[in-house]
Amino acid sequence: MTERFAHATGTSAVGGVEERSARPLGGLVIPILAVGAALSLVPLWLGDSRVMMGIAVLGLAFAAYTIGFNLIFGSTGQLFLCVGALAGIGGYGGAILADVVGLPIVVSIVLATLAAAVVGALLSWVAVRRSLGVIFTGIVTLIFALTFENLLLGLGELTGGESGFLMKAGKGTWLRAQIPPYYLMLGMVLLALFVYGLLRRSHIGWAFRALRDDEVAAELAGIDVARYRIYAATIGSAILGLAGSLLAFTEGRISPTTFGFAEVDVVVIVMLAFGGIGSLLGPILGALTFTVIDELLVEVGQLRVFVYGALVIALFLWIPRGVIPTLGDLRRRRRPTRDS
Repeated sequence: MTERFAHATGTSAVGGVEERSARPLGGLVIPILAVGAALSLVPLWLGDSRVMMGIAVLGLAFAAYTIGFNLIFGSTGQLFLCVGALAGIGGYGGAILADVVGLPIVVSIVLATLAAAVVGALLSWVAVRRSLGVIFTGIVTLIFALTFENLLLGLGELTGGESGFLMKAGKGTWLRAQIPPYYLMLGMVLLALFVYGLLRRSHIGWAFRALRDDEVAAELAGIDVARYRIYAATIGSAILGLAGSLLAFTEGRISPTTFGFAEVDVVVIVMLAFGGIGSLLGPILGALTFTVIDELLVEVGQLRVFVYGALVIALFLWIPRGVIPTLGDLRRRRRPTRDS
């Protein structure tokens, strides 16, 4: 049993925990700082255009969405098809608390983020309690996403319905400026990356990998599968809620399409599949790539759907594991073999 658990977690049976704990933190911090340094230069290139900066902020929001989804699905195999809905809880929750209730913006963001985390935890608890597999978890969460979208339309007097919610909170502040919102969202993305990276290196990350690779072996080894799945859903949903709330306050206007299933979930799945499910920087690569592609394809109109479809087919035919894991495999194969 010990050997089976060690294989599932990727650690040695003797001293595996100590070996992973001894890994230098620089291996996590350096890539994140490199990403932050590179992305911090974007306003130098696009800062003269409010439209382009808005696209850049939206691209970072999708990067955060993809990190949250990667934590839930890539770490524990829970197919949450309600990424947009959880982000919408953060966005609409923060907007209503600030504009209608009159709470301070920071308090509204915190409470909306907590609300998204609680809903994500409840969805995971239901899936675990009912022993739902990947497909049925996806169906349940998809139903929740569609219900949330209809709820936004049904409560039109509160949410603005199809016309959207025009926010007064934050108007005239740096939240609606041209460049500061970009750095706010970038800071949030880097924080989410750091949290995800720390989890991957902790005992929680080892449990995540174990139950993802072989749930039976993990359970036999004493891992509380239900608890760790709920952990992943809670933290991932909090990231989604925070990103959605920050996007709402920086955009100033949100609508059901801002967090719709077709507009968010489908795109996030493609981004993560492209970058690499379960990898640290896969969400960043996928979000940046498809943000640029989407902007380049604006002029082709509905042909974008065809191009996206062709890209997805090519992706699953030639790089089914994603770009970053594939490049990692190639690098390991080319590494010279050392004599034992």
